[in-house]
Amino acid sequence: MSDNATADRSDFDAVIAAADYPVFVVTTRSGDRQAGCLVGFTTQVSIEPRRFLVGISKANFTFGVAMAAEHLAVHLLGREQSSLAALFGAETGDDINKFAHCKWQPGPAELPILTAAAGWFAGPILERHDLGDHVGLIIEPRDASAPPPTEALRYNSVAGLKPGHQA
Repeated sequence: MSDNATADRSDFDAVIAAADYPVFVVTTRSGDRQAGCLVGFTTQVSIEPRRFLVGISKANFTFGVAMAAEHLAVHLLGREQSSLAALFGAETGDDINKFAHCKWQPGPAELPILTAAAGWFAGPILERHDLGDHVGLIIEPRDASAPPPTEALRYNSVAGLKPGHQA
């Protein structure tokens, strides 16, 4: 990589870090397997009809379950929920059952819904797109629980987590 390419990449990384996007936990289920992970690549991509894009790392345990799943739940974390972010971001489903370490309940389509999350929405996975080291899942939010007034947990608050899997 040339010095200019390295500088451009570093500058890009600095711009993204300054944006300090909110982070989410996604959960899913396929058959009797359930999984969840912390995600930073998310965005609403349509107002009408409502559509939301979630990027899941191909190296992540959740990836395998999500590729076989029909639905996905997206959980907003409040600023005070860094321990939940650490559970779903620094641990891997290859080693532990994350759901044994937090409170959850079955939700729409039997998705695991994290009861401590500030808010959540869920819906069917409409499309999957290869985006490089991540796959983008487009979902149609159909069910939701609105959060109380809260400040979202943001990337800079979890940037120091050592991921359960490298992206």
